[in-house]
Amino acid sequence: MEPLSPAFTIDLRRLTVLRELRRRGSLARTAEALHLTPSAVSQQLASLARDLGVPLTERDGRGVRLTGQAKVLLAHADVIAAQLERARVDLAAYAEGGRGTVTLGCFSSGILGLLPAALRGLRARLPELRVDVVEAEPPDLFTALDGGQVDVAVAVDFAAAPPSTDRRYSRSDLLTDVLDIALPPDHPLAGRAEVPLRELAGETWVVGNTLSCCGAVTRSVCAAAGFTPEIRHAVDDWAALAGLVEAGQGVALVPRLARSLYTHRNLTLRPAEGTPPSRNVFVAVRKGSEGDPVLTAVREELGEAAAQLG
Repeated sequence: MEPLSPAFTIDLRRLTVLRELRRRGSLARTAEALHLTPSAVSQQLASLARDLGVPLTERDGRGVRLTGQAKVLLAHADVIAAQLERARVDLAAYAEGGRGTVTLGCFSSGILGLLPAALRGLRARLPELRVDVVEAEPPDLFTALDGGQVDVAVAVDFAAAPPSTDRRYSRSDLLTDVLDIALPPDHPLAGRAEVPLRELAGETWVVGNTLSCCGAVTRSVCAAAGFTPEIRHAVDDWAALAGLVEAGQGVALVPRLARSLYTHRNLTLRPAEGTPPSRNVFVAVRKGSEGDPVLTAVREELGEAAAQLG
């Protein structure tokens, strides 16, 4: 390739494709996340490489991996993205705040247990602000956040979520959501004040799929207790899960954020013995946008709602 020119420019859309490739790890998954074809992704990366005069990918078996130059560029890409967000915030602050639309992405039990109080507080605080809620989980939630389809992300820390050190985001913890054990009402352990998880090693389980936050957390909690759960029913709907437990089809771990769904169900909820299994819930915005007064208000109301639950 030709050497770098002092006047070289970067197409930010192509830079977004490179950032997504870092996140997804393959051309096919990057294309799916960005609603492009793998061929289009390859063309965007090739064009960016030509613009810069450096190789950005190299073959790795049937796939590709990032070159050293690509990793150098990505470090700058995170800074560029944050600076663009600061520019957007400054322009928004110039105009009158508290208007327009904010899109908030959140996982299902967070929508159920956390968002109602936060949205009520936000409506009282900024009555002219429109808030659109989208149900989503990592990694798709953060792809949407990166692309601007979502302005605020509320998520659970698990393998598919970005690490707390990810420089692309400004994040803060909201609450620790405890998971209780759901048992059929006639289960032999239903009379216990607390239930040792290890004693459920021989039970059949109702668990969400491996890509969902609660599905992943349940599997890791059982592994920490020393066993792999026998999963007979895989459902991601909390009401459906409750119905299966009520029908005696298995046991489950359920988050307290979704507890309102179980109030009228004929099943038993018990805390786990010892340190209760839990998951960390956090809120994130794009780095550089943390000064946006509207996004600040959204984050503060989420914090207030989380404190009430705590």
